[in-house]
Amino acid sequence: MDQYILQNGLPADLDGLKKEDFVLKSGKILARGTVDPLSYPGFQTIEAGGKLIFPGGIDPHVHLALPTPAGNSCDDFVSGSRAALAGGTTTIFDFVTPARGQSLYEALALRRNESAHSKVNCSLHMGISEWNVKVASELASLLGAGGIRSVKTYLAYRETIGIRLHELKEVMELASRTGTPVMVHCEDGDLIHSLQQKFRSEGKLSPVWHFRSRPPEAEIRAIEQVVELAQVTGCTVYIVHISTRKGAAIVGAAKKSGIRVFGETCPQYLLLDQSVYADGTIPEINQGNKNGTDDRERDQNSYRILPFIISPPLRTREDQEGLWEALADGTLDVVATDHCPFNLYGQKDVGLHDFTKIPNGAGGIEHRLPLLYTYGVLQHRISLKRLSDLISANPADIFGLGNRKGKLRPGYDADIVIWDPDIQKVISVENHQSDCDSEIYEGFRIRGQVDRCFILPQ
Repeated sequence: MDQYILQNGLPADLDGLKKEDFVLKSGKILARGTVDPLSYPGFQTIEAGGKLIFPGGIDPHVHLALPTPAGNSCDDFVSGSRAALAGGTTTIFDFVTPARGQSLYEALALRRNESAHSKVNCSLHMGISEWNVKVASELASLLGAGGIRSVKTYLAYRETIGIRLHELKEVMELASRTGTPVMVHCEDGDLIHSLQQKFRSEGKLSPVWHFRSRPPEAEIRAIEQVVELAQVTGCTVYIVHISTRKGAAIVGAAKKSGIRVFGETCPQYLLLDQSVYADGTIPEINQGNKNGTDDRERDQNSYRILPFIISPPLRTREDQEGLWEALADGTLDVVATDHCPFNLYGQKDVGLHDFTKIPNGAGGIEHRLPLLYTYGVLQHRISLKRLSDLISANPADIFGLGNRKGKLRPGYDADIVIWDPDIQKVISVENHQSDCDSEIYEGFRIRGQVDRCFILPQ
């Protein structure tokens, strides 16, 4: 039976809490308000009992089964989407990441086959790993009848998938003709490469040097450059995983000047900071044991850091507060997760003695809603409605789903989350749904969890 009446829920998309009923039929919201069940014979009644009602979460930035030299990211489309549902996310956007020389058409077909195993709705951004006449021609076709509605580019990772600024400009010029948003990973690849080479030549190879090779300036400089390109090309730009206060401020200033730019951050940049890297400040192996630190202790310190090796790395507490402020005042538009976990043993530790080999990424798709509710809403950093917009309405609008998902309106898809705000738990690797053997939010106390999810399959 696909006919339900949700009674006495508290919709999270309003400025004030007021009990309402929802009528769901054939995967759509049929009605909302005060409902007489007698008017809907044959419908199953579900008592929400004052629990919160969210539109299904939309995470526009996840990397499931992402290929790397250390193996695929350890959540595939089955385990990753299972974790998504546990966290109230009913739609994800993953990525097509073509190898250099590979046809975009081939890469897209392969990724669509993989993503078909997802338990939640899954759309795909087209990644651009290189730029030439062939790629440009294929992308132009895919932005037409090919069904691609967004593009992802990287200014970092120059050796594998990154492109240069002049190439990005051409991508943006092409995308602007169809109004297609271009997502950009904003880190200055040349600066990072230079620092990596410097540290390696100095024998500075432990995991902490990953953090030091990607300073805030790498992000800030790249965001400035991308905003300038957006102004010149007229392209809609979406800047992913902003980690710095200044980076967010650049986005805010660009918006005020009329440039069409959207900004995203992630829970890790709101709740974790660079103090997690502090244990990695011991001398390098080739410096000997001057301070009495043996190799075993050195490795233990490095293992503590490995789960937090992400790009961009974690920043200061001042940056954290700046990002919360930017979420509250509308400077930033979306909280995504950049979910891309790798196992600590057998994947992350491949780079234990060479930080450039550590696969970058961590999990979080399951924890986005509970973390933002607990540390955002309950601590009065953002309103409940703002939370709903950040994880549902805004990403739907930006990425072409705003006419059917992300809102609790009649006629929209019945992707609905019943949220019990009274449940309390502690996040742990022992109780998360991810297939990862570590947990960056280990020990975080959270309030609330999913009571029930409704989802309209694609």
